[in-house]
Amino acid sequence: MRTNIKISFLILLILTIIGCKNSEKKEKQLVQIDFGKWDKESDSLGVELVYNQFENWKDVLKRTERIACNDSIPKITLKSDNKIKTIYFHNPCWENFACILIKQKNTIEIHNDTINKKYDNFYPLDSLESVLKRDIENNGKNPMLSDNPEKLLIYVSYDKNGFENLPKTLEKLTQAYERITNKTDINIWLNEKFDIPPPPPPPKEIIEIK
Repeated sequence: MRTNIKISFLILLILTIIGCKNSEKKEKQLVQIDFGKWDKESDSLGVELVYNQFENWKDVLKRTERIACNDSIPKITLKSDNKIKTIYFHNPCWENFACILIKQKNTIEIHNDTINKKYDNFYPLDSLESVLKRDIENNGKNPMLSDNPEKLLIYVSYDKNGFENLPKTLEKLTQAYERITNKTDINIWLNEKFDIPPPPPPPKEIIEIK
């Protein structure tokens, strides 16, 4: 009887040790990646934006700006089985700026599940990588696209509700950016959707009748 108890104890001990070793392996395999964190920025500046605590998108944006106005950087952390991905947002504190001039050709907007480029060019979210690549690799060749990949700014916005897809959008966005550039220095702003009217058409040529 005592022999059986000892054997059972040894088996339990071995299983416990194996379980601990497997747990340690999983922890060691966990990879930490930071997106949008620039070289001179300290980890202590990042403040977690707990977006799912808010009832609507405007409240998320208000919290984002409060963090920015406290000289901190809003961030969202996404966790999976083998990866911790932290995404930093470089929204400005609008209290400090009357206006920031940004060329629209250097921007891409993702609103809900739709990508918008230059007024009326709309693409499904599945086209994100191809839209990004076109701007990133343009380098000023096409005047309608981004001048320089370092100037590219990506706006993410939602209607009042429906921002539960934010983690999936950020996951797709960061994955696509890293695949194209092999970098993590992406510039993302959480934004409010503004319907900017397109520029007026050029005036019709006046033909003088002699």
